[in-house]
Amino acid sequence: MDSKFNLFSFSGRMRVLHLSWIAFFVTFVVWFNAAPLLGPIAASLGLSKEEVKTLLILNVALTIPARVIIGMVTDAYGPRRVYTALLLFCSLPCFAFALADDFAELAAARFLLGFIGAGFVVGIRIIGEWFPARELGTAEGIYGGWGNFGSAAAAFCLPLLALWFGGDDGWRYAVGLSGVLCLAAALAFYLGVRDTPKGSTYFKPKQSGAMEVTSKGDLLLLCIMKLPMYATLLLLCWKLSPSGVGLLGDFSVNLCVAFLLTVLIVDLALTFRVNRKLFSEAVPEFERYSFKQVAVLNVLYFSTFGSELAVVSMLPLFFTETFGLGLAEAGMVASSYAFMNLMSRPGGGLLSDRFGRKSVLLILTAGLAVGYFTLAQINSGWPLALAVVAVMACSFFVQAGEGAVFAAVPLIKRRLTGQIAGMTGAYGNVGAVFFLTLYSIVSVEAFFYAIAASALFGLICLTFMAEPKGHMAEVDADGKVTLISVG
Repeated sequence: MDSKFNLFSFSGRMRVLHLSWIAFFVTFVVWFNAAPLLGPIAASLGLSKEEVKTLLILNVALTIPARVIIGMVTDAYGPRRVYTALLLFCSLPCFAFALADDFAELAAARFLLGFIGAGFVVGIRIIGEWFPARELGTAEGIYGGWGNFGSAAAAFCLPLLALWFGGDDGWRYAVGLSGVLCLAAALAFYLGVRDTPKGSTYFKPKQSGAMEVTSKGDLLLLCIMKLPMYATLLLLCWKLSPSGVGLLGDFSVNLCVAFLLTVLIVDLALTFRVNRKLFSEAVPEFERYSFKQVAVLNVLYFSTFGSELAVVSMLPLFFTETFGLGLAEAGMVASSYAFMNLMSRPGGGLLSDRFGRKSVLLILTAGLAVGYFTLAQINSGWPLALAVVAVMACSFFVQAGEGAVFAAVPLIKRRLTGQIAGMTGAYGNVGAVFFLTLYSIVSVEAFFYAIAASALFGLICLTFMAEPKGHMAEVDADGKVTLISVG
C-alpha cells in the first residue's frame, strides 16, 4: 500500500478514493436532480405546493431501508459489485422521472430514486479497507465531502442545462443527462477498483440477515434503535394518506401500515436469530464491540446529514420565496450550503484524526446548534449576502460533523462496517424525512429551531461515547485472528 497520502496521485489506494468519491458524487447529482428544478416541473405538470413538498419527502424515504440493506449486501459481496449494480439500477427510475407525465408517475420514480442514496454506505466500507486509522478520517471526509458536493453541482448546473435546452421540457433533458452520467460512473467504478489491497483479507459477517452484537444489553439497544426507522416510514404513510396529500386511499394506507409492522416483526425475529448465541455462550472478550458507539453516531447523523438533506431540498424554494430570486439565481445561491462540503467534511475528518473523535464531535455539534438557531432569524429584511454567509457558516459545522461521524464508524467493527454505516446513514434519512415532514406543516423558523434542538440532544448523547483506541480483532474463515489499529 502507498505510504504517502497524495491527493494528486491516481494509483493504488488514491485511485480507489478518487473513483469512490466520483461515484458518490454522481449518486448525489441523480438523487437531487429534481430539487433545483421543482419550479419548472410544477409549472409543466400543474403540481400543487403540497405535491411539491411531498416529492421532497419521497426522495429520501426509501433510502432508510435501502442503506440498511445495501450495508448488509456490501459486507457480504464486496463494494465493487454492489456499487456498480446500484448505479446501473438507479439510472432506470432517473429516466422514468424525466419521462413522467403526472404527479403519480413523478412520485413513484422519486420514491425509487431514494435507493441511490444508499451508495454512500458502499464507499465507507471500501475506504475503510484501503486506508489506515491515522488517515481514515481524512479519507472518509474527502469521499463524503467531495461526493456530497454532487447536490451543489446539481443545484448549480441543472437549472442552467434546463434553460439551455429551453421550453417546457428543458427540465426533462437535464434530469435525463444525469441518468446517463450514472451509467458512465458504474462502468468506471467496476473497471477501476478492487475491494481490498493485494494480500489483504476481506472480512465478512459470520451470519447474514441482521447485525451481530456482542452482549444482551446491546441486543436490546439494537432493537430499540430500529424503531425510529419504521416510525419514520409510518409517518410517510400518514403524509400520503387522505389526511395528508391524498396520494393513497385509506385501504392502501392500512395495507402499507400492516406491511411495515410485519416487516418490523420479521426484522426483530431475524435479529434475535442471528444473536441467539448470546443467551447460551459468552462472546470472547477480544471479539466484543460496544453497540452504544453506533447508537450515539446514529443520533448525531440524524441531526447532521438529516438536516443537510432537508435543507438542500428546501433551500432553493426558501431563497425564492424570501428574497424573490429567479430559478437559476436561487439554485446558485442555495448551492452555497452544499458547496462547503468540498472543505468542511474532509476538514471534520482531518480534525478527528488529529484531535480525537469525541472532542471534535462535541465542538462541531455545538456549532451546528448555534448555526441553525441563526438561520431561523433570516427574513426578507436581511441583506442577501449576509444570509448566504450565515448559511455557509452553518453548513460548515453540519458537514464537518458528518465527516467526524464517519471518521469513527469504520473503527467500531471491520466486518460489520457496511451494516454500521448503513444504519448510521439510514438515521440521516430518518432525520431528513422527519425534518421535511415538519417543514411541510410548520413555519420555516420552527423548522430551523427543531434542527437546533436535535443537535442539543446529540450533545447529551455524546457524553456516553468512548474515544476509539487500541485495536479491534477480526477472525478469518481459517480462524486466524487479525488485530486492526483504531487509534
